[in-house]
Amino acid sequence: MNEPLRTRLRRAPILLAPGVHDPLTASLATDAGAEALYLSGAAIAYTRLGRPDIGLPSMAEVADTIALIRDRVATPLIVDADNGYGNALNMQRTMRVFERAGASALQIEDQAYPKRCGHLSGKRLIAAAEMAGKLRAAVDARQSSETLVIARTDAIAVEGFEAAIARASLYAEAGADVLFVEAPRSEDELGAVAGALKGILPLMANMVEGGVTPLKSAAELQALGFALVIFPGTAVRVIARAARDVYGALLREGSSRTFRDRMFAFNELNALIGTPELLALGKRYDGGAA
Repeated sequence: MNEPLRTRLRRAPILLAPGVHDPLTASLATDAGAEALYLSGAAIAYTRLGRPDIGLPSMAEVADTIALIRDRVATPLIVDADNGYGNALNMQRTMRVFERAGASALQIEDQAYPKRCGHLSGKRLIAAAEMAGKLRAAVDARQSSETLVIARTDAIAVEGFEAAIARASLYAEAGADVLFVEAPRSEDELGAVAGALKGILPLMANMVEGGVTPLKSAAELQALGFALVIFPGTAVRVIARAARDVYGALLREGSSRTFRDRMFAFNELNALIGTPELLALGKRYDGGAA
């Protein structure tokens, strides 16, 4: 049985949640040993819409993805809920819908519309008091105290480091369970976030390849004082590059031969996704079975 996130975050080692975007990636990450998964809003935008992370996926599209993943795996699922898709009342509806769909935690940010990836420039924020209200609304709406509320602030890029720490502290007072200061710009700033907030609530870090925050290993982040780290886009970046390369090869060469050693064979993939087990299970309900 999976350990509740609230309990898991109280102990070492740091919890590493790989980014996923559909049931296949969720099952692969689970099979690899992941204790928790991170449903990336960016990865949903990339894969479902073929578009950038600028807030385009709807609440319904994310909820549908949560439900599909939950039907496939039982692994705790941390969900990028953007800014709650509106005001505090929208936030409450988002909490109810995502929790029913199977979310174990909702990450909520203090960006204003038009929102964008935390590692893109040009972000805008709502007032800190408004964000605190959204967090209180989310806490009030959840059905289970085991469903965590992760408070993200994007204030470093907009208002500066000290304002980001002040916002995170306010969000802790508003009832958040985990604090996430997005996009520290240097190793020193990453360490300063942990130094300023360590001991208040569990801290989350975000590792984006090519983003503004220096890449650190889980062990390095644990040493700084972080309890949770996500790698939200790692898999989708690898998948996108591999897909581009294989499509190019197919169109150039008219064959997939050069990629045969870089793909699962037909039977290998079927074994991975449980085809033999499902076919066997289906026979139990076959009207002609003995």
